[in-house]
Amino acid sequence: MALGSLLPELLPGGSGRTPLIERVARWAREKPDAPAYTFVDYSADPSGAHRTLSWAETDRRARAMAVTLRQVSGPGERAALLLPQTLEYMMTMLGALYSHVIAVPLFSPDLPGHADRLIGAYADAEPAVIVTTRNALPHVEKFLADHDVPQPKEILFAEEVDLSLADRWQDEAIAFDDIAYLQYTSGSTRRPAGVEITHGNVTANAAQLWAGWAPEKPNPELVSWLPLFHDMGLIATMALPLVRGDHAIYTDPVSFIMNPMRWLQLIAERPGKNVYTAGPNFAYEYVASMAAPEKIADLDLSGLTTCLNGAEPIRTSTLSMFADALAPAGLRPGAQAPGYGLAEATVFVTAAAEDVPPKIISVDREALTQGDLRLREDGADGTSELVSCGRPCGQIVAIVDPEARVEQPDGRVGEIWVHGPNTAPGYWRNSERSQDTFGGELAEPGDLPSGPWMKTGDYGVVHEGELYVTGRIKDLIIVDGRNHYPQDIEVTAQEAHPAIRPDHVAAFALTGEETERLVVVAERNRRVPLGRLDVDEVESAVRAAVNVEHEMSVHDFVLIEPGGVSRTSSGKIARAATRQRYLDGALATTAARLASRK
Repeated sequence: MALGSLLPELLPGGSGRTPLIERVARWAREKPDAPAYTFVDYSADPSGAHRTLSWAETDRRARAMAVTLRQVSGPGERAALLLPQTLEYMMTMLGALYSHVIAVPLFSPDLPGHADRLIGAYADAEPAVIVTTRNALPHVEKFLADHDVPQPKEILFAEEVDLSLADRWQDEAIAFDDIAYLQYTSGSTRRPAGVEITHGNVTANAAQLWAGWAPEKPNPELVSWLPLFHDMGLIATMALPLVRGDHAIYTDPVSFIMNPMRWLQLIAERPGKNVYTAGPNFAYEYVASMAAPEKIADLDLSGLTTCLNGAEPIRTSTLSMFADALAPAGLRPGAQAPGYGLAEATVFVTAAAEDVPPKIISVDREALTQGDLRLREDGADGTSELVSCGRPCGQIVAIVDPEARVEQPDGRVGEIWVHGPNTAPGYWRNSERSQDTFGGELAEPGDLPSGPWMKTGDYGVVHEGELYVTGRIKDLIIVDGRNHYPQDIEVTAQEAHPAIRPDHVAAFALTGEETERLVVVAERNRRVPLGRLDVDEVESAVRAAVNVEHEMSVHDFVLIEPGGVSRTSSGKIARAATRQRYLDGALATTAARLASRK
């Protein structure tokens, strides 16, 4: 079953085929004093220091950065962004888009938890220039000295760009096939790879996302804390305002993690506006868990038009938890918008943003693992809940049998394939993997394009015209000839005992002599005191629950300390990385922690 269609304005020659970066100059002419980007700095002021650039200032700073980049590098060379998330980061991205220098949006090396990703992405991109800040320079120098990575020709300081250089910039023709930046994947299943995002890709996806979020309301504004080095954060915060010259207000991820209520406060501060925001599933659960009545008493969230939940898996419990916790603050039932996307499609593929509560269906778990969608009564034994991720806009999504390369009918599970102007041409310097991912061809296309299709690596199914994502193909666990989705096992495990931290469980398989063997790794819940924790009791509860719910045995269960389950930059469980750390014996177990206390 295929969903969606290509919008004429996004096709070659259409009215929407004006490079997105060229709109900076347009808004600088048409609304020079209107706010473009506001960064809220909580490190400078705990209440949040707001710094705003108008469209005229944004255009001037971007052009000055373009001149600066071209003084030390040429078209097609890479510029690595190794600096904190500030206004300077955004201006560097826009300047790179102007300059024909390929941006590599990364982060300052002192950002905790992402060292391996930074090393892999930086080495793969081989940047000619690094853009950082004076404060971050010691971290950059240490990174370059400590690791076997290419040395740049030049290090630039974003806050020291001479703004008078803007007048020297001469506009150059921008082709839609020109690479705008390299978006390094978050590495949930394998090492990061640089997705080549063209100017055409980012232009199309920004327009698709606006249309998918149904923003036909006055005074739209975007509020975000998402990292700009991640696809969702970059497109939502940088690209969306460029579509119609709107305003984006953002802070940095660390400020959000330290106090998640800041996200809601920034939204509530926009009276008379229609606010859009986005985040991964864990962020909504984190906020809901912290939103005590006294903390939201003075918040008005009635202006929150759409909050996109764009990471996998989207938990039905999170949707209800967020809705219940924030309804007293005015959150509308239809504000939550589950969606689906990935870097290979720039980011946005589908969203359920129709101002109605998220649609949830209960299905037969066994039938689903065999590839069939069969509805069951809510709460019945042997059921799983699936969340609708809506419909695509300006692109086509097809459910395909990956072996036969044949489109599947409504209700039949297959691989999610995407075709549209937002799908990237390939991976940086990796033709073999590019062909495997972006070179999909339908054996029997019928009314659909024969190709090229981007193969997502995700299983999904269409029901009543909407997309339901069922899981990663590479994560599927096959025991005794039966398929099991790891997220189902993870939910069962986390609900088996209160000592297990919700949404911090990884289920994966090991190769056995006759069949795969199930391993479950779960983080300890800090709310259960160590002195009252019985590891054997937790293990017995998990083994029993998995055996009853999934009719399978657990080969090994490991309870580990908080923070031990690997996650991607978007907050997804990185099962492959956790599996490797398990095999390496690198997980800090709670049993070892308890033994050390004796």
